[in-house]
Amino acid sequence: MPITLASIKENLDSKVGQKMMVVAQAGRKKITKRKGILHETYPAVFVVDLDQEENSFERVSYSYADLLTKSIEIKFDDDKQNVAS
Repeated sequence: MPITLASIKENLDSKVGQKMMVVAQAGRKKITKRKGILHETYPAVFVVDLDQEENSFERVSYSYADLLTKSIEIKFDDDKQNVAS
């Protein structure tokens, strides 16, 4: 079954308010890991409220296309499974 932007958004809509980790490609061999809570989903992006103990800023947003192109991966604490897989 092909993954679409709409199916990614639907999957994330059901997980609003849950703890998650975002693993993003920050360069050639560098990745960043950020923990937080999925705050809200919008038509083109989703917003994550970050843990203030680990990060210097409050929120970060990513597009569903980032998940589709695998430039980021997200894992939820409850299932430890990638959303776009």
